[in-house]
Amino acid sequence: MNSSIWQPVVPALSEHFQLYCIDLPGFGDSVWSSENDVSLESFVEQIMPALPPRFHLMGWSLGGLIATQIALTHSDRVMSLTTVASSPHFVESNDWVGIKPTILEQFQQQLDSNFKKTIERFLAIQAMGSEDAREQVKQVKQLIFTKPMPDQGVLKQSLAILQTADLRQQLPNIEVPFNRFYGRLDSLVPERAIDDISALAPESKAVVFTKSAHAPFISEPERFVSELLKLVEN
Repeated sequence: MNSSIWQPVVPALSEHFQLYCIDLPGFGDSVWSSENDVSLESFVEQIMPALPPRFHLMGWSLGGLIATQIALTHSDRVMSLTTVASSPHFVESNDWVGIKPTILEQFQQQLDSNFKKTIERFLAIQAMGSEDAREQVKQVKQLIFTKPMPDQGVLKQSLAILQTADLRQQLPNIEVPFNRFYGRLDSLVPERAIDDISALAPESKAVVFTKSAHAPFISEPERFVSELLKLVEN
């Protein structure tokens, strides 16, 4: 994805904040400019110069992992952290609820064979539960595909981050106000994981969107904005 995915909530949020909508390096209009391999640290290295001296920070899915890394390493600049449909560790294991490793592998294979069709299917799933899901998906598709397709090498290595990254033990070190948004119908960050993440970050606040899957800002944009404004001060 690229930053156009946020357009369903950008107009409303723009009334309250000066927004910086970032294409992750290697996605959309952002090129991968680091000499380092793709990692949470190299994403942060490239993103930070584009941000103002102080800011509220919000990241979705993989972007939530990157946003968490920023909050951990640049707490002097971050005023608050909000992660959306994200997890400190995405992959299921004996002691953790998450994505089955085979699903990530299948997703990578589908992206290789037909990237655009896979993204369209993904968007359709995320808008399920919304009263105007079809129109929302049409709108977001038009926005997403106006920007360049992601760098395939960066995309593959980003999926590898989802398979390997683990920030669970670092969550207690987050020093800024920490909000977590989830979709009840999300299959990538299952609802059963929420309590486990809350136990790792007991000072954080969790909000569950009952009609949403992996993208509550698409399926419930009005409530999404309302909940964010309750938690994040201007």
